Amino acid sequence: MTNSKPGSAFEFLRGQRVDSLNLSVEEYLHRETGAQHIHLRSENPENVFLVALRTVPHDSTGVAHILEHTALCGSKKFPVRDPFFMMIRRSLNSFMNAMTSSDWTAYPFASQNRKDFQNLLEVYLDAVFFSRLDPLDFAQEGHRLEFSDPDNPDSTLEFKGVVFNEMKGAMSSVTSTLWHTLTKYLYPTTTYHFNSGGEPDCIPNLSYTQLLEFYRSHYHPSNAIFLTFGDIPVGELQEKIQALALSKFPRRDLQISVPDESRYLSPISVEEAYAFDEPGDTTQKTHIILGWLLGKSTDLLSTMEAHLLASVLLDNSASPLQKALETTDLGTAPSPLCGLDDSQKELCFVCGIEGSEPERALATEKLILDVLTQVVETGIAEEQVAASLHQLELQQREITGDHYPYGLQLLMTALTSATHRGDPIALLDLDPVLDTLRNNIKDPEYIKNLARKLLLENQHRVRLVLRPDPGLSARRLQAESVRLAAIKAGLDDEQKQSIVQQAQALQARQNHKDDESILPKVGLEDIRPEMAYVAPDERVDLPLPLTSYKAGTNGLVYQEIVLSLPELDDDLLELLPVYTDVLTELGVGYRSYLDTQLWQSRVCGGINAYASAQSRPENINDLRGHLVLSAKGLARNQAELSNLMQETLSGVRFDELDRIRELVAQRRARRENAITGSGHSLAMLAAASGFGPGARLANRWGGLKGIQSLKALDQSLNEPASLENLSEKLASIHRRIVESPRQFLLVGEEDKLAGYKSRLYSVFSLPEGDDFRPFAMADSNPQPVAQLWQASTQVNFCARAYATVAMDHPDAAPLTVLGGFLRNGYLHRAIREQGGAYGGGASQDSQSGSFRFYSYRDPRIEGTLEDFDRSLGWLKENKHEWQQVEEAILGVISAIDKPGSPAGEARHTYHAELHGRTREKRELFRNRVIQVSLEDLLRVADTYLVPVKASTAVITNPDRAQTLASLELDTFSL
Repeated sequence: MTNSKPGSAFEFLRGQRVDSLNLSVEEYLHRETGAQHIHLRSENPENVFLVALRTVPHDSTGVAHILEHTALCGSKKFPVRDPFFMMIRRSLNSFMNAMTSSDWTAYPFASQNRKDFQNLLEVYLDAVFFSRLDPLDFAQEGHRLEFSDPDNPDSTLEFKGVVFNEMKGAMSSVTSTLWHTLTKYLYPTTTYHFNSGGEPDCIPNLSYTQLLEFYRSHYHPSNAIFLTFGDIPVGELQEKIQALALSKFPRRDLQISVPDESRYLSPISVEEAYAFDEPGDTTQKTHIILGWLLGKSTDLLSTMEAHLLASVLLDNSASPLQKALETTDLGTAPSPLCGLDDSQKELCFVCGIEGSEPERALATEKLILDVLTQVVETGIAEEQVAASLHQLELQQREITGDHYPYGLQLLMTALTSATHRGDPIALLDLDPVLDTLRNNIKDPEYIKNLARKLLLENQHRVRLVLRPDPGLSARRLQAESVRLAAIKAGLDDEQKQSIVQQAQALQARQNHKDDESILPKVGLEDIRPEMAYVAPDERVDLPLPLTSYKAGTNGLVYQEIVLSLPELDDDLLELLPVYTDVLTELGVGYRSYLDTQLWQSRVCGGINAYASAQSRPENINDLRGHLVLSAKGLARNQAELSNLMQETLSGVRFDELDRIRELVAQRRARRENAITGSGHSLAMLAAASGFGPGARLANRWGGLKGIQSLKALDQSLNEPASLENLSEKLASIHRRIVESPRQFLLVGEEDKLAGYKSRLYSVFSLPEGDDFRPFAMADSNPQPVAQLWQASTQVNFCARAYATVAMDHPDAAPLTVLGGFLRNGYLHRAIREQGGAYGGGASQDSQSGSFRFYSYRDPRIEGTLEDFDRSLGWLKENKHEWQQVEEAILGVISAIDKPGSPAGEARHTYHAELHGRTREKRELFRNRVIQVSLEDLLRVADTYLVPVKASTAVITNPDRAQTLASLELDTFSL
C-alpha cells in the first residue's frame, strides 16, 4: 500500500485491495485545502484523471452547466479562446470531456501516452481553478441577445447561445421532459427540483455576475474531489496537482452539500404536458409513471437492497412488475424511466408506461400497486431472486470500456458517494455486501419486507401524467417572441448599439487567430510505431470453425455464434432488425418467454442478436452479411450458457403472438425516443443512403427509413391477420438462418479456454446441406438524395454527403484526415461558436464510401448547409500550416488507437477480420493516415467533394419544414 511521502502535501488516510477489480483504492486528504483525492492503482496503462466540484444550483438557469462550458474557454496560463477544443486536436487522448450532473460538475480525461497525460493535466487544472471567464465567452456559450441581422438594430431580436440551443434540443426529448418533470415534484425543496442543465425559458435570466459568483463560491479546492486511475505513481500525480493548482490556495471553510429532502405525508398526483410536434393525432401518446423517493445513496447496504428489489421487479419479462407493464392494455410499452436511479443523494425508483391516455392514470397506478401488494403478500421465488443477485455480481465483475474508458467508469462510480461525503471505497468493493445479500435472500420474508418498506408503505410517492400538447411548442415560441419584443421595446438607442457592438466583438473574437504555441502538444513523433493488435489464441476448422482469444476477463466468458446471412426476399430483409430483436425475447422449446427470461437471467449477463452487412475494404458494393448471436456469463455458468445459446437457435418460438406484438411496440418506442439524441447520425445515414447498397441498407435497418417502416409495421399489427403474417415471416427468416454456415468466437481467461472449448464442442454442431445461397444486394451507382424529415424536435439536425471510396483506396486516408481538418479549422467556429449549434463537423465513412458533414442540435438549417459548402471554399482559398494537418492526423490516430476492454478488443479484431479488414490492411491505412499531406487534402476535396453531387438530409419539426421550400427537399414524416 502506498503511504504519503514525508513532506507530501497529501495525507494518506486509508487503502484497500479490491481483488474483483484487480486494483487497489487509496484515499488521501490535501493537508492545506482539505481536497479529497481517491486513487485507483492499477496496471492499466490508460491513465484517467477527473476533478469534480460539488455544484448545487438553486434555480433552472443552468448556471453550473454554462459555467462548465465557459470555464473551458481560456485560463490564466493559457489565455487563448478555446483551449479545450484546441487540446482535443493537439492530443492522443482516449477521452476528453466535461459534464454537469444535478449536484456535481466533472472534468475528466484519459490517455495512454504519459506526455499527453501531463499536458492535459496542466491544461485541465488551469481551466478549472484559474479560468478567465470572459464575458464574451459567457455570451457565446451561455446566452445573449442578438439581432437576426447582427448589424441592424431594426431587425428582430433573438436569444442565442450554445447551451441555450443545447437545452432546447435536450428538452425536445420526451424522456428528458418526463424525468425533469418527475424530479420537480419528487424533490420539492432540494437542488434536484431544478434542471441543472437549464430550462430554455430560464437560461436568459442568468447574469454574468451570477456566473462569477457561482464560480467563486464553488470552484475552490476545498470543494473539490480529485479521482485518478492507472499506473502513474500516486506521488507523481500529487506533486503535479500540488504544483499546478493546490499550492496557490488557502483552505476555505466550505461545506457545500445537498440537504435531506422533506418527505410527503401522503402520495401526490400531478398532470403536465409536453410538446408534441409530430404529424398525426395524440392518441396513445401519454406517459404515466410512479416515482418513489427512497434512502440515501451513501448507505451502501440500503442502496444494494434497492438495486436488488428493482432487479427482482423489473430485470426481465418474467419479473412481476415488468411483466405487468409489458402485457397491460393500458399502454404500449414500459416507460423508458423504469428502474432505480442512484446518481443523486437520495435514491428514487420509477415505473410506469408510455403510449397511454390521461384517463388511464388511476388504472395504471392500481396495476402497479396491485403487483407490489402481491409481492408483499406472496413473495418471489428464491430462484428468481438469486437470478437478480447474479446480475448484480456480473455488473461488479465485468471489465467494460468499449465506449467509455474502464477506469473512468470506476471513478464515476466512486464520485456519487464522494460528492455526498460517503464511502467511495466501499462502493467499489461490493463483494462483502453481495455476500450479505446472498445470505439475506435465504429468508423468504426478505424481499417481501423490502417491497413493503421501500415502496408499498412509502408515502413519498408521485404519480405523474405527462400528456401530449400539439400547441405547446407554438405557445412557447410565441411567449419567447413576446418576451423579446418587450425587451426590444424597452431598449434605447445606446442599448441597441451595445447589442450590435457585442455581436461584432464576439465575431471578432471568434475569428481572431490565437497563439496556439502556448499550449502543450504531442506530435507525430509521439505516435506508437505500430497499431496495437490482439492475436487469436487459436483458429480451428474442426470439429467446429472456432476462433478463440485469451484475455483478462475477470472470470467472465464471451461467446458468439456467427452465421452467414442467407439470401432473403426484400420484405424479409427489411424485417431482419425485428427478427434479431425478438429472437432472444421469445420462448424456446417447451419454455414460455417468461421461463426463458428467467433462465437467461440465471445463467448469463446478456444474450442478444444483431445483423451486420458490411462492405469489403476494397469495394463498397461487395457486401457480406452475418447474423451474430452473442452472450456473456460467469465462468461457472459456461456450459449452461452454451445450452441456452443452442436452444435459442434450435427452438425459438414464433407462436407467442402477443409477445411479438409487445416487442414490436417496445422497439418502436425506443427508436422514436432516440431521435433527438442521435439526430445527427440519422441525418447522415439518410444523406448517404443513395451511395450504394450498404448505405441504403444501413438507412433501412438503422436510420430514418427504418423508423418509418417500423412505425407502419406497428400500426398494421392491430389486425390479427397482420400479426400472424409477421410471425410467419419471422419464422421463415429463422428457418433460413439456422441452415446457414456458422462459425464461433470464444473469449476468456487463458487457463479456462481448454474447458470452454470442450464444452462448446459437446453442445454445438454444424448444419447439414450445401445448397446455401448467400445474401447479396445489387450494385448501384451513387444517386444524390434531397430529404426533409419531420419529427418532434425544437432544434434541427443537418447533413450533407458526397460519394467517396472504400478503405483500401489510397484516398480513404486523406479523406478521413480531411474531416478533422475541416472541423478544427472552420466548421467548429462557424456551426458551433457562431451558429449556436451544440456540435458540428465532418467525417469520412469508408464503410459506405461517403464523406458526411453534420450538425447537432442546431438552431439553423439554411445557414448551416451554406457553412458546409463554405468550408470547402475556406480549404481551397486560404493558406494553411502543417500544424493544422498534424492535428487532424493526431485526431484520427487517437481514434484508431483508442483502447477497449480486453474482451472488446478481441471481439473488435475478430469482426474486422471477418469482413476482410486484416491486420495488414488496417496497418496500411494507419500508416497512410500518418503520411497525409496538405496537398493530399486539397486533391481529395477537388476530386470528391463536388457540390453538384452532394446529398442533403435535414430533420426538423413540421412548422419549420414549411419555411424550407426553397431548398427543394423531398418531405417525409416520422
